[in-house]
Amino acid sequence: MKPHHWPWTFIVFCALGMILLLAGIAALAGMLKTAHPLFNDELAAWALIVSAVACFLTGAFPLVLRRLAEREGA
Repeated sequence: MKPHHWPWTFIVFCALGMILLLAGIAALAGMLKTAHPLFNDELAAWALIVSAVACFLTGAFPLVLRRLAEREGA
């Protein structure tokens, strides 16, 4: 039986998604208001959270392809 490996793109996009999600939550909580004027708007925080979800979904795509390839025996 072959060992299962995580695709690099999955790891990179999940790490980027976590960074964006944490930044979005911090901006939504008001912790980043002094960091940059764009974070004074609540919609900037929601944009970071939506971008995090997009990164997670982008990272899931190569993971699903890897799992399907393993199931086929490639």
